[in-house]
Amino acid sequence: MSESVVPYQLYRWVKYFVYAMLSLNIWFFLAEELTSAQFALEADDSAVMGVQLFSATLDTVAWVILLLLFEAETAVIPDHRLRGLLRFVIHAVRMLCTLAICLAFLGYIAEWRTLLSSLPMTQTACSLVSDNWVVMLKLDEFIPLTVDNCAQLGADTRRVSGLEHVLAAPAGLVAAQRLALVDVINSGAWILVVVLLEIDVRVLTRWDEISRFAVHSWKSVKVVLYTTLIVAAIFWGFKGNFLDFWDAALWLFAFVFIELNVFEWQQEIRDDPPSAQPNG
Repeated sequence: MSESVVPYQLYRWVKYFVYAMLSLNIWFFLAEELTSAQFALEADDSAVMGVQLFSATLDTVAWVILLLLFEAETAVIPDHRLRGLLRFVIHAVRMLCTLAICLAFLGYIAEWRTLLSSLPMTQTACSLVSDNWVVMLKLDEFIPLTVDNCAQLGADTRRVSGLEHVLAAPAGLVAAQRLALVDVINSGAWILVVVLLEIDVRVLTRWDEISRFAVHSWKSVKVVLYTTLIVAAIFWGFKGNFLDFWDAALWLFAFVFIELNVFEWQQEIRDDPPSAQPNG
């Protein structure tokens, strides 16, 4: 095996390892949200609707499929085969994934807005033990209100008015609100990143001449978006949300590979303009 082949093979193995870890995160998010759903269901069905308990799982599934489609189009399937039925199926699946991602984004917004409204308690927490109340420790993490833990809730405990039978300590509620807002920002930034990548793949590859100002502006927007995503990952890391931090870090690595795929694909089109036709 030549020296030039070894780095390429290593690059491919690292890339597919990251993709595999992202796929595995689907099960981690599902397990986490199933646990929180168990307690929310004990409180009231509307609590499940209020906090959008399975939005992270839906979001991750859709993003993983979309990521694999980008990989297939830019690095796996030859351009001349991306036609007819195959092209139609890929575009149809992409549209479904995009719809799921947008619904998840709206779910993050709804969850954040739900947590913004709270009311002071008018009675002691221990008096509510028999009424199927739950305590929100942090975002999407609940425990049942019991005789053992009700005394730990002080007089400043808040009732989350947007949810049914949910209590929270002020500090925990503020932390949940901030995490929910970061979810909204992170989700919106990723949607914009993919919009830019779609324009890269579908539009910019058609243009022979692009002004330096346009290219510079395009790259600047990407830098701002990726910086936002890095800051969100760091925030999750410091707040102890390891799964969110790990998932965010993996996605950043994954999109480095996708950006490289797009760059190489565009370079191939420039080097061989007669035979290179855009896939979209």
